[in-house]
Parts: sequence; structure tokens; C-alpha cells
Amino acid sequence: MTDYTDYFDEVIQAHVAIEQWFAQEQDETALESLLARFSPRFSMVSPLGRVLDLEALSALFRMAGGQKTGFKIELSELCGIALHERGATVSYREQQTDSRGLHSDRRSTVVFEKLESGEVIWRHLQETFCN
Repeated sequence: MTDYTDYFDEVIQAHVAIEQWFAQEQDETALESLLARFSPRFSMVSPLGRVLDLEALSALFRMAGGQKTGFKIELSELCGIALHERGATVSYREQQTDSRGLHSDRRSTVVFEKLESGEVIWRHLQETFCN
């Protein structure tokens, strides 16, 4: 049996931190902790096809921190795709809502790196909106 537990846990824990960052005013330490989850070589393709690196992700988090009152993330359909010595690829579904009633639904695929220390970090993320 293949064990994706560390990777699924990271998806869940990272989204708890993201939810808190967007919904509540927090200090720089919280942002640094959140950004430490991502590889210095992080890349992402947003649901609209925009390509971001770690610097762009950091700017996005800085801009949106504490700005989405009532923001909630619900995760489901976590699925392991590939597991190897230096990481894994997993997919999941993410539904976001906020107090204004804005809702988005997306499917995501993430490539994780596992460092020699055992720490799991985000290397690449692809998000696609669901209809």
C-alpha cells in the first residue's frame, strides 16, 4: 500500500493557514510561516492560466491578507497520483466561500518535494476551475 498521509496532511494544514491568512489580520511571522511551505523554485498555474512564481505568490498573499472576511476553504477528493523517494504528486478539490457569498470551486494538482529533513514543500501547483 502506498502512503500519502504526509502529503495529504500538508494540503490540509496549508489550506488552514491560507484560510486564516485571508480571513484574519495577522503579523509578518504568520506570513513567513505560510511562505516557508513553498519551494524557492515554486511555480503555479492559476485557474485563469496565469503563471506565478514564489515572488508573485508572496505578493498575492501580502495584498489579500486579512481582506476576505468569513473566508472558508473546504477540501475534498484528496487523491494520490504518484509517490517517489523525493516527493509526490497529489490532487484535491477545493471550494472557497466568503461572507459576501462569493464561491469558487477548483480541482488542483500539486507536486511536492520531500527534503532530506523529511519536510514536505510545495514545488508546483496547477488549479482549474470547475463548472
